[in-house]
Parts: sequence; structure tokens; C-alpha cells
Amino acid sequence: MALFSKDIQTINDLFVHTLQDIYYAEKKIEKALPKMIEKASAGPLKDGFSEHLEETHGHVSRLERVFEMHGETPKTVTCPAIDGIVKEAEDISGEITDAEVLDAALAAAAQAVEHYEIARYGALVAWARELGRDDCAQVLEETLSEEKAADSKLTELAEQRLNRKAA
Repeated sequence: MALFSKDIQTINDLFVHTLQDIYYAEKKIEKALPKMIEKASAGPLKDGFSEHLEETHGHVSRLERVFEMHGETPKTVTCPAIDGIVKEAEDISGEITDAEVLDAALAAAAQAVEHYEIARYGALVAWARELGRDDCAQVLEETLSEEKAADSKLTELAEQRLNRKAA
């Protein structure tokens, strides 16, 4: 289903579709993070990716809870955006032989993922509130907060260490 297909007629349709989109994305991220952990050489980056993998398991569980709260069955729709972001990360990281440059590239790729997730969760929180689903919004805000924190940690790590070493 395309983002603005005829199947999306209401804000509720858009909310459910975007839940399915980010559910797909989180599951894709669960599969990609172990590869990123393996490729990273800097200990703090590996540790950060490992911590975020654990958080991602929680994000999937929270999404399943939101589906249930909203009376929907958890299911995914293909998310071309996350597929592209992950493919780009795989392509770039496959070409880099210098470990320090690779770490900088992995951090940047992870930030692209975080920015996508922040955009999606931010929209979902707003739409949940419009639908009168403050209960769903609160659960989604937990994840939004974790995604913002992960992005902040990546920025700090890149600026204070990874980029400098790669240069």
C-alpha cells in the first residue's frame, strides 16, 4: 500500500498505517543492529548499539501494546524508507576498510535511522492525541524519548571521538 493510497481516508487510517510502517522498521532494525555491532570497532559505539538493540526489543513490544490498545492486530507494511536507509548503510559500510572511518560511517547511518524513527514517532504521538488516544500517545512518547536520547548519544560520540579519529 502506498503512503497516500485510497485505503487511507481518515486520520485513524493514517495512524494505523504508520504504526504498521514503524513496526516493520523496528523489526528491520532488530535484524540490522547485530551486524552493526559486529562491524563497529570502537567499544563505546559497540556498547551503544548493544544498548539500543535491547531498547529496540522494547520498542517492538510497545508497538504491539499500542496495536492492542487501539483494537488492531499487530502487522507490518513494507517501509521503503527504512529499507533504503539500511541498504545505504550496508553499501557504505561494505566499502570502507579503515576501522575508524567505518565507525564514523556506522554512527552516521545509525543517526539516519534515529531521525526517521523520531519523525514517525512524533507524528504518531500527535495523531494519537487527535484521535483522543492519550493512552497510546503516552506509550509512543516513551519510545520517542528513547529515540531522541539515542540520537543525542550518537551525536556526542561522533563529535567527541569517532569523527576526530576518522579524520
